[in-house]
Amino acid sequence: MKKRLKDTELRAYLKACRKAARDGEIAAHGRPVNISRIHKSKKVYDRKRIKAADKKSLPFLCPVVCRDSVAAYPVCSFD
Repeated sequence: MKKRLKDTELRAYLKACRKAARDGEIAAHGRPVNISRIHKSKKVYDRKRIKAADKKSLPFLCPVVCRDSVAAYPVCSFD
């Protein structure tokens, strides 16, 4: 007959196997890989991602050109 593992031995064995698998994964990829996360396609329209990309590319304070002068704030005189 096969010897049956006790509950604590089984837990310790499973924990050691998971740790070894995770260490091997980190060694292969350089970081932990999330298997359960759903991959999001870049082709799908995503307003939030587009707005974030626009905010990164724009400067914080945009200069406004008014009558051949550049001002940090929109100050224009209509004389």
